[in-house]
Amino acid sequence: MDQVNVTRNVTGNTTAADEDEWPQVVMFKIRTAVLLLIVIMAVLGNLLVIVSVMRHRKLRVITNYFVVSLAFADILVAMVVMPFNFSVQFYNEWIFGTVICDLWNSSDVYFTSTSILHLCCISVDRYYAIVKPLKYPIKMTKKMAFVMLAATWLSPITISYAPIFMGWYTTNEYIQTRELNQCEFKVNKPYAVISSSISFWIPCTIMIFTYLAIFKEANRQEKALHARAGNAMLMHRHSREVGDKNGALHINANTPTKDRNILKMKREHKAARTLGIIMGAFILCWLPFFLFYLSTSLCDTCKYPEVVTVIMFWTGYFNSALNPIIYAYFNRDFRNAFKNTLACAFCSFCKRSASDLDALERLDRRSSAQLRVPIPSRRASDLASL
Repeated sequence: MDQVNVTRNVTGNTTAADEDEWPQVVMFKIRTAVLLLIVIMAVLGNLLVIVSVMRHRKLRVITNYFVVSLAFADILVAMVVMPFNFSVQFYNEWIFGTVICDLWNSSDVYFTSTSILHLCCISVDRYYAIVKPLKYPIKMTKKMAFVMLAATWLSPITISYAPIFMGWYTTNEYIQTRELNQCEFKVNKPYAVISSSISFWIPCTIMIFTYLAIFKEANRQEKALHARAGNAMLMHRHSREVGDKNGALHINANTPTKDRNILKMKREHKAARTLGIIMGAFILCWLPFFLFYLSTSLCDTCKYPEVVTVIMFWTGYFNSALNPIIYAYFNRDFRNAFKNTLACAFCSFCKRSASDLDALERLDRRSSAQLRVPIPSRRASDLASL
């Protein structure tokens, strides 16, 4: 009888333990799936950006040099940084030793800083393109773009690999009590202030002020464009009335140069809007982390759960997967290039090269422009041919 009671107690305890572990198992599987999805989206999405720019001549502009370099940095984040953080979440401990731990922390700081410096370069490029368009061809040459990219890739070394491998970033207490199965990024107060300022606060301030100037100038140009369009409509109506009275034909006053300038201005505004959304998404993803990073580094007595650290890190990592989605949704040129690249990747019957596709796009634009020619202009051209 006692044996039966013992068996029942053991069975009941096992069932209760299984019921307690079931939510944890489900949450572990969901968390693992979400983190893997972020890694895959970051790699494939940014690879799509790079391939699309390489295949389509229309996207090979100076601004997209920075976009491609940013996509490459995001791919490295997904392939070098995210997998180690994923392994910590999977095994609940660090299994790679202290050297790889320093390499991981260094790469994390390096690629994060590189990403925001790319966005800072993009904001400067857009500033000259919209606020100072006459100086843009002189200032933003290919040579200048490569110099900016070189500085963007080299300067973060000063706050990542060098101080971390030299041990300047952390406290003496952490170095003495460091364990092999743990990889904490325990920093001292001077490093926290300097690294966060260089990686986030200073570039973020520059971007905010440049984009405020960009959108202020863009709104002014939009108002001037609408006013010019209104005046042109009044002049068109007046000239048509005079022409009807005199029995003359009205000739369209718009010139190809003016239309080309208007289209160029609209294209610059769309590019600035898309890149402004990318900057806003970056700030929303990384601002919570840097606030958390700076506050916990300066506060010695602050306690926080480990899950907060995980959420902050992966919210920032998610930004690497977000940029291609923003390109596809807000930029028509990137959206069309993505569609074509994916079609050629998944459809075996697609044999056209990128140059052929660019030629087809030019033919489509010419045919659509011919369809939009005003009727009076057509009549004038017909009379001229007679």
